[in-house]
Amino acid sequence: MNYSSYTAKVVSVALSLVGFGLGTEVRAQTTYQFEPTTYDSVITTKLLQQAPTEIILDTNVTGQTSNAPYGLTNLQINNYSSVNPATGVVTYNTDPAAFGLQGLGFGSLTLSGSGNDKLFGTNRGTVSLESGSGTITITGGEGRFVGATGSFNLLQTITSNPDPTGLTTPILSPATISGSFQTPQAVPEPKTDAALVSVSFLGAIFLLSQRRRFAVQIK
Repeated sequence: MNYSSYTAKVVSVALSLVGFGLGTEVRAQTTYQFEPTTYDSVITTKLLQQAPTEIILDTNVTGQTSNAPYGLTNLQINNYSSVNPATGVVTYNTDPAAFGLQGLGFGSLTLSGSGNDKLFGTNRGTVSLESGSGTITITGGEGRFVGATGSFNLLQTITSNPDPTGLTTPILSPATISGSFQTPQAVPEPKTDAALVSVSFLGAIFLLSQRRRFAVQIK
């Protein structure tokens, strides 16, 4: 057997193992269920545009609950709304472009509590004079929920019956949220043992090479 060829093959195997041993991590996910939770919410608005067939509003929603999953007891939403004066139906979205608004910042949705854990997202949906529904898309977080993604359902019940624009009186609207979200989780690869085996291979090759050269010199 050609010793040089054999040595090259073993070195190749050892280097492959080293490459495996230097791997960093594998991505997994942790899923969190968000059981239906109702936040006592108040909606306040500011007029942006007004026309006979459409009223555009800057909308702020603030909600609290005494008991929420993962301690996320506070709800804060900043978005934009379009009200049909004839029907009282409201369409809302965190994206101002949905209503043709230019030069305005993107809205936001935050679920938070007394600790460092937070969820961030966007929302969109419709509301009538009595109730409404929408979708929350989770786009990030803090604390345990860094990198969170997911989707929630949002159901609203209008418990006050003011002007649907909310310009004269804040709107009382309990909001029920439910759904699930995921966070990425780093799982280290088994690199230590592989690296040690690789080093042992390389050491053995070196010793065999030295012995081979010594034997050739004696002959």
